Amino acid sequence: MSETLTLTPIKHATGQIVLPGSKSLTNRILLLAAIAEGNTDISNLLISEDTQHMVQALRQLGVSINLDERAAHARVQGLGHLFPPSTEVRSLSLGNAGTAIRPLTAMLSMAQGTFLVDGDAYMRERPIAHLIEALQQIGADIHYLDQPGYPPFKINNADILGGKVQLDGRLSSQYLTALLMSLPLAPQDSQIDIIGDLVSKPYIDITRAVMQRFGVETHHDQYRSFHIPGDQTYKSPGKMLVEGDASTASYFLAAGAIRGEVTVHGIGQNSLQGDVDFVNVLAQMGARIEILDSSVHVASTGHLKGIDIDLNHIPDAAMTVAVVALFAKGRTTIRNIYNWRIKETDRMSAMAAELQKVGADVTVGEDSISILPPDKLQPAEIETYGDHRMAMCFSLIAMSNSSVTIKAPEVTAKTFPDYFTVFDSICHR
Repeated sequence: MSETLTLTPIKHATGQIVLPGSKSLTNRILLLAAIAEGNTDISNLLISEDTQHMVQALRQLGVSINLDERAAHARVQGLGHLFPPSTEVRSLSLGNAGTAIRPLTAMLSMAQGTFLVDGDAYMRERPIAHLIEALQQIGADIHYLDQPGYPPFKINNADILGGKVQLDGRLSSQYLTALLMSLPLAPQDSQIDIIGDLVSKPYIDITRAVMQRFGVETHHDQYRSFHIPGDQTYKSPGKMLVEGDASTASYFLAAGAIRGEVTVHGIGQNSLQGDVDFVNVLAQMGARIEILDSSVHVASTGHLKGIDIDLNHIPDAAMTVAVVALFAKGRTTIRNIYNWRIKETDRMSAMAAELQKVGADVTVGEDSISILPPDKLQPAEIETYGDHRMAMCFSLIAMSNSSVTIKAPEVTAKTFPDYFTVFDSICHR
């Protein structure tokens, strides 16, 4: 693919989209299927860089996975236990896949053997200290190999029995997901007490729902503390269908809200993913919406208005809201999104810089961003910072009368390699 991609102005967006599978669900299901009793057939799984990192790591750890990329299907032969021990040091390179490195770190800390865990240059800037400190509270033997608090690090086998853990919940729900998925395998019960307000609660609901499908129970008290019975065994449900990716849906739905009419299939009112709530944000901004069992429909009314909203529960889709704000009348303020700063890049700084390029008046707080659109969006060349969501959400600038150039468009391979082709399929110029 070329180093840049220029999108010319789009008059309107109309059409229907069938979503690829959810990244969050795909990697959770792959990991639990790997250690479950029995085989699991997974359909509509996402084929992307992040999920390939998970597949590769599981294969290195002794799991048999028959993957059919064309059919988006995998058959995983469950081990029925944690990864088999080895006298060799096993090195896992997990790219920039947070949904792989966090849960695998927790699982490996309970397995027998020595593991070197690393990622790419972007991952080496993403903190993991809160998870590792939590694991060390119950006896994990983990040592940083370079910068403290960040990959790479070394995991030595340790006898983790379970117990009480305190975890800061303000930065990433993936740390809690990692603990929830691994601690049922400890011989004794565990309790996780959350410090601060837990971010991205819907992602924890996803984790617990997938665990329940594999026969493992957890309990919580208003998301303040979590109780995990020990000595549980994951058991394959046989078949698992991966829902369409609700975060990915946001770009197409936003296009419909700005100027058009779009239906997205693969998510709906019974979806496990919290990012489906993005549709209701579009409604607050003035779009016409309809949410059915397995599809969502959004149509433009020709009038979007700025809003002031807390989007702590859907930080990924909040990026799309920030770009939709460019097409709204008045100022839009998005609050309680501090964890933008520790995602694939520092999204707070990145979003502010690129929104200003197209002429927006942007104010950034510690955990908020406020956007006042210009009278006319300016053509711009958008930096993507190695972040797939920067590339996808800024494609929406072309819904104006200005073109937009996306630098390093191939970053979408992290979750949606065909994004620009699919987006173009609903665009009418």
